[in-house]
Amino acid sequence: MLFGVKMKAEELTEVLRERYERLNEREKKRFLENYKKALVTPGEAVGTIAAQSIGEPGTQMTLRTFHYAGVAELSVPLGLPRLIEIIDSKRTPKDPIMTIFLEKKHSRDKEYADKLAKKLQERFLCDVCKTNIDVKRRELHIETKDDKAKKILQRLTGSEGEDGRFVIAGDSLSELRRLKNKLEKKRLGGIKGIKRVFVRELNDEYVLYAEGSNLKGVLSMDGIDKYRTTTNDIFQIYETLGIEAARNAIITEAKRVLDEQNLDVDIRHIMLVADEMTVTGTIQAVGRTGISGAKESVLARAAFEETEKHILNAAIYGEVDTLGGVAENIIIGQPIPIGTGTVKLAVKPMKAEKGKNERSEGPKG
Repeated sequence: MLFGVKMKAEELTEVLRERYERLNEREKKRFLENYKKALVTPGEAVGTIAAQSIGEPGTQMTLRTFHYAGVAELSVPLGLPRLIEIIDSKRTPKDPIMTIFLEKKHSRDKEYADKLAKKLQERFLCDVCKTNIDVKRRELHIETKDDKAKKILQRLTGSEGEDGRFVIAGDSLSELRRLKNKLEKKRLGGIKGIKRVFVRELNDEYVLYAEGSNLKGVLSMDGIDKYRTTTNDIFQIYETLGIEAARNAIITEAKRVLDEQNLDVDIRHIMLVADEMTVTGTIQAVGRTGISGAKESVLARAAFEETEKHILNAAIYGEVDTLGGVAENIIIGQPIPIGTGTVKLAVKPMKAEKGKNERSEGPKG
């Protein structure tokens, strides 16, 4: 479709056409105009423009760690460190955080929210026990008032324990220290990975903010709103909800980081990056270990990083470069396949001149 030609409803995709049919005449006209403006000119260097549009504002971003909005106890990296985490697809973020919403029937119940927060928070034996090593007798003394901890220690020691006091004898001090460290790491309850949970009021409802992340574990709990609960750990979203959800998370998280810094970047640039990162069905980093390192072109890979390695491997395996991209054509001095370079047109000068003369003379007779 040429931009000079009036846009027609028949040119829309099936999904957009269904949405278009539900609009009134005025809305239809506006919809077509906006859709026409949103189209990209054929041959546009969308990748380069997206890289510039995100990269240039990135130079103005701060390196600070901010406190999470509404929860002073939680710190979350924003600015450049967080953007790098997203683009490099780090397996676990530096400060994983979950925002947990409650089901509508419980969203105004403070007591229920506090109870659920306590249930979610991970508890270890060391949180409810006092441990001490008697060096002379080579004994580990453990004292607790927690019923669950008592049951675990009863199974371990084989004794009932007097008033919550348990004694474990060992052959050596090193053995007792190892046992003490092992016992302290024993989890009594809660969701694995959830270190602390805070209850805050947001838009007339109670919301839980968790330090740490375990999306699959939290969504399995009763009383949780499974449609709104989310995490800033993109890989957990991918493993729990799939690649489409991960793509949306990349867009949302990157846009939030830029918005926090008051940097105006068109969301379509971020969407393009997210599409490239997830197009294979898994999350790929934008770097030599991901997208850039997986390019088909030998010269494009060599131009990015590890030049000698890529050229040597290509020579050993007899790889062929079809010169289909930008970098490889620049390297060898050919026109790049972008803009007017995407069109291949051969003209015979003599025939072109003859046709021009015939048109200027006009019809005979």
